[in-house]
Amino acid sequence: MTHSIKNIDFESPNFLEAHVHSTLAFYEPRVFCPDGGFYGCFFDNGECFDPDARQLVGSARYVFNYATAYRLYKNSQQLDWAKWGLDYLTTVHKQDNGHYAWLIERSVVTDTRVMAYGHAFVILAAAACLRAGITDALKTLHETFDFMETYFWDEAASAYSDERDDTLETLSPYRGQNANMHMCEALLAAWQANGDVKYLDRAEQLADRFAFDLASQSDGQIWEHYDTNWQVDMDYNIDNPNDRYRPWGFQPGHQTEWSKLLLILNDERPNAKWISKAKALYDRAMKTGWDKDHGGIFYGIAPDGTVCASEKHFWVQAETFATAWRLYRATHDETYRDDYNRIWRWCWDHMIDHTYGAWFRVRNRDGSVIDNKKSPLGKTDYHTLGACWDVLSVG
Repeated sequence: MTHSIKNIDFESPNFLEAHVHSTLAFYEPRVFCPDGGFYGCFFDNGECFDPDARQLVGSARYVFNYATAYRLYKNSQQLDWAKWGLDYLTTVHKQDNGHYAWLIERSVVTDTRVMAYGHAFVILAAAACLRAGITDALKTLHETFDFMETYFWDEAASAYSDERDDTLETLSPYRGQNANMHMCEALLAAWQANGDVKYLDRAEQLADRFAFDLASQSDGQIWEHYDTNWQVDMDYNIDNPNDRYRPWGFQPGHQTEWSKLLLILNDERPNAKWISKAKALYDRAMKTGWDKDHGGIFYGIAPDGTVCASEKHFWVQAETFATAWRLYRATHDETYRDDYNRIWRWCWDHMIDHTYGAWFRVRNRDGSVIDNKKSPLGKTDYHTLGACWDVLSVG
């Protein structure tokens, strides 16, 4: 495939399918670990720089990748790998008291935090397996949802708390939107896989809570951090707008990711408010987040609208082009189609590795290199594969 943009139709199903396969091809020769699970931590050239670490999110995302790939392409190796990864989740990450360990190194749990965010991805992985015909995943799906109900669901707040210690007795005072966003994603997937309406009901409850109720505290946008009473915490990580999991500021990528979830929810349970709010979140994110000088979407925007984190992260671009396409299909507004294409054009030039394959994790504002760590812990290109699959799914 030529790198010349003028020869590429980013809307073409053939282009999207080819890009999926080229991304999977980066991981295929090097990701499988015969001792269990999958390797993470790849340099740009595919060399593994930390073969001993297994992070929960990465382990679960690999399962999602291979289960979904098998469901769509029926490659038996991908089915085997999805089962392999699910087994590693449920026999190595899963601990005796029911929680899934956040970080394992050389078979030892080295980060004992129990994270709602990570358990959301276990549910997503199980749902993807179920859709791929792996019936054993139903038990994992039900048990992990029940675990989240017991240890993280706050009925009065209509939201999930974030973090416990490994005894499960101590709950952190921190509250955040990110775990809830990915729970909404996982619950929608669980509903599509299983048809149990409790998952759809809870996804809708989270969407209402975060996109409407809590967003009213922050001028209609979704803030990242809250105190124990679910009041916006403007000071949390104020000196760390570049944090990978809990950055300060408004995240354009999270506004558009929520927008995508609202549009998926609208497909399942139509309501004009979902489309209206999806447009509002997306439009605001692109207004403040699109880099008018260099292209691409910034990582973080301060409450006053200025840029607080100028890096360009792969997942922000991927989630946003998927949302732009969904908005175009829902509204027929050509603005969103134009956005889809301009995001892809910038990514094709700056975020995609045309030498070795897959996407770079992060670039400087001008698209230049920051480091050569393509896939540190947690990055499995689940965002980029998922975005392509999402575009294909809506036509």
